[in-house]
Parts: sequence; structure tokens; C-alpha cells
Amino acid sequence: MIKVGLLGLGTIGSGVYKIISENKESIEQKIGTELMIEKILVNDLDKKREINIKNELLTDNAEHILENPEINLIVELIGGEKPAHQYVMKAINNKKSVITANKLIIAKYGSEILRAANDNNVQVSFEGSVAGGIPIIRPLKESLVASNIKSIFGILNGTTNYILTKMTEENKEFKEVLKEAQELGYAESDPYSDISGLDAAYKISILSSITFETYVDINSVSTEGIEDITLTDIKLADELDYVIKLLAIGKKQENGIDIRVHPAFISKSHPLALVNGVYNAIYLHGDIVGDIMSYGKGAGQMPTGSAVVADIIQTAKDINYNRPNIYSNESNLDHNIINIDEIKNLFYLRVLVNDKPGVMSEVTGILGKNQVSLASVLQKHRLTPVVPLVLVTHPVKEKNLNNSLEELRALKNVKSIESVIRVVEDF
Repeated sequence: MIKVGLLGLGTIGSGVYKIISENKESIEQKIGTELMIEKILVNDLDKKREINIKNELLTDNAEHILENPEINLIVELIGGEKPAHQYVMKAINNKKSVITANKLIIAKYGSEILRAANDNNVQVSFEGSVAGGIPIIRPLKESLVASNIKSIFGILNGTTNYILTKMTEENKEFKEVLKEAQELGYAESDPYSDISGLDAAYKISILSSITFETYVDINSVSTEGIEDITLTDIKLADELDYVIKLLAIGKKQENGIDIRVHPAFISKSHPLALVNGVYNAIYLHGDIVGDIMSYGKGAGQMPTGSAVVADIIQTAKDINYNRPNIYSNESNLDHNIINIDEIKNLFYLRVLVNDKPGVMSEVTGILGKNQVSLASVLQKHRLTPVVPLVLVTHPVKEKNLNNSLEELRALKNVKSIESVIRVVEDF
């Protein structure tokens, strides 16, 4: 018999409990033995819950689970950094295998957690931490190991994808769509982690650590959100045959690994351009397998619950058949994380300038001096003294573009630089 301690009975925890309860017989057939949820940690023992659950299963004391010698598998679904991190470490040090959907602690403390798991000969699995119900962690560790994965491009946050989709389809500004997303429950009351790109940064750091066999410090991931994307940018992207998506990128380069999160123009013809609403997608390129894209719901009670239960089944099976720890091996390979200043990208620029002769030559002169060449120029004429100038560059290093922008802002005839958005074509 495998006894499970469940930490947390919120949205995902309730989903996990439902799946195990409703599919108990088939789950136990897959494992080869009985699976029992022994105890569940909750904050409030008297809270009314949507699921029917026996009161004797509940506890508000984590020690009743972490120190219980009969429990050999801990499922952490509290979320956040504290006390989840401490609970996971204590469980591992007490020789208990751990399953978590907590992207924050895996991104920030993954190296420490996996090292402890190896030292204690227990397993740590975290399929639910990235992209909800889309299987990606285990395929990267198992199914795709024969192929050298060169790049990962992901739409990894449903909230931002929903907002950008609605802005595109319904011609609405960012703040209006964000408010709607909050009312529908697609965005939190405090949406910072989503719209700032931080949530996607946690996820791409996890995927990159696994794919490129190295530890990726979350602080080294260059991160930009969608707060400054305007309806004007959305419409101009459409005019130029692009759509705007929040992309999470991990690429293996000759001089290191390029890892970043930012809004990007992508061609309407690319498969990722068709990923809309709250859906997520992960697009991989490998030297043997070529291009692969996984698509599905990236969050929610049942998609994430499904990923967690899949980890429970595999880990319980390994415990039952006394298989060795196969999921928490940590690579010692050391890869340089390339500074964003050294990365080459195409850029879309929207600049407001005085409508006077010679302004274009002033602008192009500064760009040329900084080795920024232009792929296209679009001047949107208005019956006003200030007009928008839309530029798309050829590939240029970020530092060269930033030097150009600094000089452009100093020009008297440049009123403002309204938007700077990367254009991604090299998938």
C-alpha cells in the first residue's frame, strides 16, 4: 500500500482528490497496489468545501503528515514560496518522495531540492509545474533524450495569452481586457506575476534547466511583460502580417544559452500564432526529431490535477516495485546564460516624430551609426504636426539598438518612442 499526504486542498488539491477518488480502481491497477490518501493539510478545518471529504482526513498541522512514518509520498499543492519550500525539504529529508506543481520553488530552489532527493534516494516529480495538462517535463526527460533539443518557444501563461487574444479579436485596450479577465477568473486580483512575465519566466527556467542540462538561475532570465502593449501595436502587427504573443524562449547558442521572456511579433503563418485564449503551447526543435508542438490547457483544476496524478501514479509505481530514483538526477554541466544585450533580434519600433523635412534622415543616420539596418519603414500620415514612424529592423544586437534609442530620444524632432517590440522569425 502507498500512503499519500496531501498538502493543500485548494483548486488543484481538490482536483487531485476528485481524480483519485473517482478513478481509484484503474489507478491502483496501474500502480500494482492500493493507493490511500492518509492525511490532507488545510488552513481551516471548519471551512465548507465543494467536495465531500471525511473530517478525520483533515489536519491543520503539517507535522501530522511530514512526521508520519506510514506516509511515503507527499503531494505539495500549497503554492508560493513559504512554507511550501520548507515542507518539501523536510519531506525529502524524512525519506519521503515528493510531487509538486509549484513552479516557484522548482525554479528558485530546484538544484537544492534535487540534490537533497538524490542524497535521500527519493523521487521529486513536477510535471504540473509547467503548462498544466500538457505533458512536457517527462517527455523532455525520457521520450526526447535521444534528440539534442536546440530551442524551446513557449506560450506558457494563459492569462496573458487570453488578454492579447481579446485585444486582437475585439479591438480592446489592455486595461479593459485585464478587467474582464479578472471578472471571469482568468486573472488574479493581483495579476502582477502573470502580466509582468514572471510566471512564464519560472516555467522557461524549469524547461531550460531540464533541456540544456544545467541549472538556470531565475534571476538570469531577462523578463518583460505585456503591460505596455497597446491596441495601436496590435493593429500595426496585423497590418504587417504578424500577431503579438508573450513568448518564453530558451535557445542553445555556440556561446551559451539564450533564455528570455517578452512580447514578440510572430508571423501569422507560424503554428504558435494560432494558439489563442487561455491555451498554452510549447514548440521544440531538435536535431533528430525536428519540430514538435504540444498544445492544451495550461492551467485549471483538472488539467493541472491530471498532471499531478500522473506523477503520483508513476512515483507510486516506482516505490511499489522498488525502482531506483530516476527523476531527480542533477546535471553538473555548466552553461553560460547569454546577457540579453548580446542577443540579436529583429525589432519593431513605433516612434512619434515632427512632420518636417529631414527628420527621416536624422533617424536613419543615428540607426546606421549604431549598425542598425532597416528591413521596412511605414510612415502613417496624419493631419497633425506629429506623425508616427513605424520601423522594422534587420537582426541587431540589443545593446546596439539601445544605444540608438538613447540617441533618438535626445533628438529635438523625436517626440517619443512609443513602442519597442522584438520580432521573432528564427524558430
